[in-house]
Amino acid sequence: MPKGSNVAVPAPAVRIEIGWQSGPGVPDADASALLLAAGKVRSDADFVFYNQAAHTSGAVRYEGKRAEGGQTVDSLSVDLGRVEPAIETIVIAASADGGTFGQVPGLNIRVVDAASGAQIARYDSADASVETAFVLGELYRRQGAWKFRAVGQGYSSGLEGLATDFGITVDEPQQATPAAAPAPAPAPA
Repeated sequence: MPKGSNVAVPAPAVRIEIGWQSGPGVPDADASALLLAAGKVRSDADFVFYNQAAHTSGAVRYEGKRAEGGQTVDSLSVDLGRVEPAIETIVIAASADGGTFGQVPGLNIRVVDAASGAQIARYDSADASVETAFVLGELYRRQGAWKFRAVGQGYSSGLEGLATDFGITVDEPQQATPAAAPAPAPAPA
């Protein structure tokens, strides 16, 4: 499907697969999902990734990576029936580890019916360059039904830039504070 297009998602539960061609010099990528209400996460708990593998509602889960025919696939599962009513959009993103998405051949996202395995949608990203984080697509509610949109928006500021755009608080690196000068010794009496 072309960038910017959308398609209905008739399945009650889907698997989101982000795939790319593996090989020497190809950076690894990590899939993540951001659950949005009014365009932002409500808290850091609305960010699902390998270090926080399940949303508290149980609707979105990080499933992990597998090798599949020369390709690496990183997956998320989404039970659309369990998504809280306040959540309007689920952004599906990836971050590159050790390089940029311009170095990741065959980058794609697939939406698959969790029950039948039938492909509902596929978007192949062909225009990545210096980005280290990428929004590949999003699931969103429209008139009571779910749809998928191919997004293809990159961030050269990495996962931190992407996360900040959607309302996640990114801790500032701790800066060392200079030690206080010792108090002068009292003068001898």
